Amino acid sequence: MSIWEQLKTLFSNDKHVSVVFKEEWAALLEKNLPLYSLFPDSLKQRVHEKISQFVATTFFEGCGGLELTNEMILTVAGQACTLIVNHEGPPYPNLKSVLLYPSSFSSIQDGFDKMGNPTKERTTRLGESWSNGTVILAWDSVASGAQNIFDGRNVTFHEFAHQLDQENSLSDGIPFLHTPQAYHTWAEVLNEGFEKLIVKAERGKRSVMDHYGATNRAEFFAVATECFFEKPRQMKKKHPKLYDVLHEYYQLDPLVWIARP
Repeated sequence: MSIWEQLKTLFSNDKHVSVVFKEEWAALLEKNLPLYSLFPDSLKQRVHEKISQFVATTFFEGCGGLELTNEMILTVAGQACTLIVNHEGPPYPNLKSVLLYPSSFSSIQDGFDKMGNPTKERTTRLGESWSNGTVILAWDSVASGAQNIFDGRNVTFHEFAHQLDQENSLSDGIPFLHTPQAYHTWAEVLNEGFEKLIVKAERGKRSVMDHYGATNRAEFFAVATECFFEKPRQMKKKHPKLYDVLHEYYQLDPLVWIARP
């Protein structure tokens, strides 16, 4: 029986609800999240506390015939909670549900043609984040992204970065920050990085960050988050100011983890 099956009677909109973190959950995290294995014990403990809240207050559903397991739930929760482990308050206060598909899924995307007329196009997706508090993920991509911690591609980090971005009901690459000066610095640094990535994408030049980040500022923030956690050494070298603002926002320094024996 999955965690979610056990928690159906507990599920609540009260984001301060939590459950006791079980010892066997740590073993699943060690197995499925190599990045978690690099954390110092104090950080693991904080991740456990966030996971306890996350799984108690987030509705999980298997779609497309996928049968949920503890492994799936904890692999998602562990990565999602890594992003906000040092943020105060409950994890993802606007999040309501996580939907998991076995593999890529199709989605209808709204857009506009060259004449400015609204269009609808069916696309294949690995993940989506909705401002109404829903995250949709392809389980095989979640699992593979978690295992390879140095390629800068992690669909869970990507979509939950969008959730952070969308907490103010916008999807503009600007999450909630603490001070007016932080907003000024954030806009300056991310705009600079975004514009440089656009140029590299247009010229077909290699970059630390995936060219998908040149789509718009929201995607740039999500892609930059993936690289911050999985390519910290390269990002710090090539984009030191961007690394520093993400370091300040997430209140984490992944360079410390990869330096540990």
